[in-house]
Amino acid sequence: QVQLVESGGGLAQAGDSLTLSCVVSGLTFSRYAMGWFRQASGQEREFVGGISRTGTSIYYADSVKGRFTISRDNAKNTVYVQMNTLKPVDTAVYVCAAYYYAEPSRVPGPQSQYNYCGQGTQVTVSS
Repeated sequence: QVQLVESGGGLAQAGDSLTLSCVVSGLTFSRYAMGWFRQASGQEREFVGGISRTGTSIYYADSVKGRFTISRDNAKNTVYVQMNTLKPVDTAVYVCAAYYYAEPSRVPGPQSQYNYCGQGTQVTVSS
């Protein structure tokens, strides 16, 4: 059974930092590129960024570029997103997703057909 479990969300003030984790089980983690999405209440899902299987290629949405850092630890089956200089507009449920790629350096995008996704963790940023 494949599971993606996000954690690390919570309440923060503008300017704070949070690091979200997504622990993956039930699949060979190193064979999957990973993506992060977020969805604010009443809004469409937004792509935050993606990371290749090896972690050598990373893509960020313009809205988070320079503030968020995505990384992964294949030994721990975990992908992270470090979020700095948080803003109230970052308030959302953050979800990780796994995408199988044969190519180790490819990064999934917002339109990729992800194979699996987690339930999400809530991040709330107050001003």
